[in-house]
Amino acid sequence: MGNGQWFPAEWPDRIRALTEGTLTPVTPRRAATVILVKDSQSGPVVHMLRRRASMAFAGGAYAYPGGGVDPRDDDQQVRWAGPTRAWWAERLGVDETSAQAIVCAAVRETYEEAGVLLAGPSPDSVVGDTTGDDWEADRAALVARDLSFAEFLDRRGLVLRSDLLGAWARWITPEFESRRYDTWFFVAVLPEGQRTRNASTEADRTVWIRAADAAAGYDKGELLMMPPTIATLRGVVDRGSAADALAAAAARDMTPVLAEARLEDGEVVLSWPGHDEFTKHIPTGGASA
Repeated sequence: MGNGQWFPAEWPDRIRALTEGTLTPVTPRRAATVILVKDSQSGPVVHMLRRRASMAFAGGAYAYPGGGVDPRDDDQQVRWAGPTRAWWAERLGVDETSAQAIVCAAVRETYEEAGVLLAGPSPDSVVGDTTGDDWEADRAALVARDLSFAEFLDRRGLVLRSDLLGAWARWITPEFESRRYDTWFFVAVLPEGQRTRNASTEADRTVWIRAADAAAGYDKGELLMMPPTIATLRGVVDRGSAADALAAAAARDMTPVLAEARLEDGEVVLSWPGHDEFTKHIPTGGASA
């Protein structure tokens, strides 16, 4: 293919099964991912990680820190700064308990996979360096799910800074996929005093890269990405600063994007509404074009 769109070999067969009614879609799990941005001499740059080639899902693809929602964060109230849970519920299109859990997942996954924590001891502060042994012990407990994020914040006496996040997009994994996620994408500026690191066991590389350079790498087929990744990346390309990217989130459309598959003239046509560049025409023989 001419670009770096990730396209697994089993998709054509699964799409055909879905269109023929022999495949029952699995229910998507809630998830969150965060596009971290910071300013550089050449303009804003984004933090991306490359998933290990051995990963069953999107191995070798570039992505942002992210993962599934922990249901334990639905119920336990956390110290909260920024827009209310009711505001977030309306913005994300969910109820208030789910809104808290989704925002918690965004902040938690950024800490787990990048070592960046969008929380502080007060509503107008953030923690400093989080690379000490005691921080690492808590991070490992979060990764192992021995500790919920709500419990972590309570233990540390920290306030979650929801005001440091901007809701950017919502993508739902296609119905023909065996692993499905309802994923909310957020944007956040790297807090002063903190630094990223590759803390994820799922990634073999992390980079800070200009959004335009990453998009160009995808277009040349040099960087592998899933449609939601490159689509959100293109939205950051023209922002003049990290602060501009965060501010732009307020106007973003949060209508869920769900791929559609249909049979047409002997082909399976796969498309993402509003994103024509990802349309695929798959001959019934199985080859992709």
